[in-house]
Amino acid sequence: MRICEETLENFSISYPLERLAPLERILFFDIETTGFTARSSNLYLIGCAYYLAGKWRTTQWLAENTEQEADVLTAFFEFAKLYRYLIHYNGNNFDLPFITQKCEQLSLPFTFEPFQGIDLYRRIAPYKFFLKLPNCKQKTIEQFLGTERRDVFSGGELIGIYQDYVKNPNEFSENALFLHNASDLKGMLEVLPILAYYDLFNHPVKAKKVQANYYRDVNGSSRKELVITIVPDTPLPKEVLTSAGGCYFRGKGSEATLKIPIYEEELKYFYSNYKDYYYLPTEDVALHKSVAGFVDQKHRLPASAANCYTRKFACYLPQWSVVFEPFFKRDYKSRELFFELTDDLKHDRPAFSRYAAHVLTMMAATY
Repeated sequence: MRICEETLENFSISYPLERLAPLERILFFDIETTGFTARSSNLYLIGCAYYLAGKWRTTQWLAENTEQEADVLTAFFEFAKLYRYLIHYNGNNFDLPFITQKCEQLSLPFTFEPFQGIDLYRRIAPYKFFLKLPNCKQKTIEQFLGTERRDVFSGGELIGIYQDYVKNPNEFSENALFLHNASDLKGMLEVLPILAYYDLFNHPVKAKKVQANYYRDVNGSSRKELVITIVPDTPLPKEVLTSAGGCYFRGKGSEATLKIPIYEEELKYFYSNYKDYYYLPTEDVALHKSVAGFVDQKHRLPASAANCYTRKFACYLPQWSVVFEPFFKRDYKSRELFFELTDDLKHDRPAFSRYAAHVLTMMAATY
């Protein structure tokens, strides 16, 4: 078994990793295999990255032949027992199941039960469309953030290189195998700033400034919108511009803005206890029986769920689930929900922080 250890000089991470766990308890890891299933392929390399004495370091274990799989696994788990948190990229789908199955196949007593896992892929995948990414592969995230790799081989190409290495050990093949895995490890560290977008959706949103803005649409008509300036909990590493549900988001660094349309129109508030109301066709309104009982029977009807409403002209904001009450609709069967932009609400900063989080959630889930 070959071991490669390296110190990453002058290397730093621009993401507050301490939010996930204490640095000294974190271990990043990545594996290289000759296939996708443990039963029919081999694990030939495991690499780890960790923080020690103020520097990031890597340790890699390479099996010089297929008989050394158990040695590599044993070395990895002996090393990993010093740590509590295992961070990986899509390891829940591949690395962890592969190692678990390989340990069972080789009758090794190791499991991941003592560790707490953090899958970077799973944290960012829900926001693929918000970030306008074609996929969430690690190399795609690296390109999105503008990081660079030193190795030129893909994981598939490394399989042939490893198979040749087993038959004919040589320095070029060995360096290529170590370099590819080291690039994956370093890349995993370098893409950590992508978690700023995870934090945007999963940490409290703070509305810094709220204002109404008038603009002209493509038809030249005057429109009104709400502009919420928010402060991301973690600075966003790259500018993102996206839209959904008629709303627009733009964010970079320590500031982001949301633009939400304000609707000035007459909407309806529907009473849920319609059996307690009469509907007045002439006035197109529902009144409680305690009041409408004095109305001539010719001018009233028992209310139904569809016509038990009161109408109000005001300024409204959209909502995609009931966050603010009372909520209004255009028609009974309409799925669009609104709430009134009242004078009291205009001065309620915590409410706008909550609303900004609601809009962001909608934008992430729209696709």
